[in-house]
Amino acid sequence: QVLAYNRRSYETVAQRLVVTVVPAPDGEPPYQGEFLVGNRDVEELLPEGAREMFLQAAAGVWERDDLRVLNVTSALDRGGRVPLPIEGRKEGVYVKVGSHGAFSPCLASAASPQSRFRCALGQQPLASCYDTFAPQFAVRWCNLTLLQVWPSPTVPGPTGGPGVLEDGGSFQPPTEAPALDLLPGYLVTLLVPLAVALLLCLLLGYLMCCRREGV
Repeated sequence: QVLAYNRRSYETVAQRLVVTVVPAPDGEPPYQGEFLVGNRDVEELLPEGAREMFLQAAAGVWERDDLRVLNVTSALDRGGRVPLPIEGRKEGVYVKVGSHGAFSPCLASAASPQSRFRCALGQQPLASCYDTFAPQFAVRWCNLTLLQVWPSPTVPGPTGGPGVLEDGGSFQPPTEAPALDLLPGYLVTLLVPLAVALLLCLLLGYLMCCRREGV
């Protein structure tokens, strides 16, 4: 349920939005790459047309045509700083793209340890292909992340034991428990502390009254 209100009149409007999430027919892509786009806001990459343009640009460096966008996240949610109120400054967007094909040599070289070392020195990473993202998308190649996600083995579900009620059966409550004689336990619980307290009182009285000087 989405709630919105007018800041001037404080009028509120509610709308119920039903979102149905279904698994992909061919499963989750095992090869996933996450790109940081520095010249875009998250709202600019949510429309389908903008995502198609990004996929076309990504296909040029990935060399695959089965790419699809898996996630779009604002850089502010990853610890990024709020941009200065200057025209042209954007917050940045992380776009995760998946494919069933392996990474291209271009992406592998951009995420290699040599490229990470160059990024640590403030230099551009190694790239063996033409940047097809420019100029529409300014990808920060030093923030490129490549992941290989393999499906986890299915865990068998729990099996019903003898205490599980079968389908169509009726619950039979247990029979009434026999009456228990609680008097002995009650007397032990009550009399033992009283006897100990009485013994301590007698001992304390003897020490205070009968052990004085001259008695």
